[in-house]
Amino acid sequence: MSDQHESKVAPQASVRLDLWLWAARFFKTRSLARQAVETGKVEVGGQRAKASRPVRVGDAMRVARGEEAFEIVVLGLSDTRGPASVAQTLYAESEASRLAREQARAMRVAERTGYRAPETKPDKRARRLIRALGDIDAM
Repeated sequence: MSDQHESKVAPQASVRLDLWLWAARFFKTRSLARQAVETGKVEVGGQRAKASRPVRVGDAMRVARGEEAFEIVVLGLSDTRGPASVAQTLYAESEASRLAREQARAMRVAERTGYRAPETKPDKRARRLIRALGDIDAM
């Protein structure tokens, strides 16, 4: 049993890109990580990469996830998914990237400010008005 533990602790030279993204908790599943890499949402060293590309300590990456974009540097390698506190030690995000993400999040929140969803479904008159908005000639 100690032999298995030693193999997990032994330092690795490289890990597959999709496996590392999953272990670093950028994506919930390895297949989502692979799909993001294949669709060009992950760049390593400023270039598109394949899911099987080896990741090494010191690699610079840009990861786009939803509306957020992370610019990171790889600090550690892992092929197993652990707690978030451990996953955050595998990379360092640049300060400019963190500030840009916070500003974009603040803008999205500001855009939603003041919007209030209706409490009930529209009645017959309101539905007709809504339908008429799509067809200006109907008025």
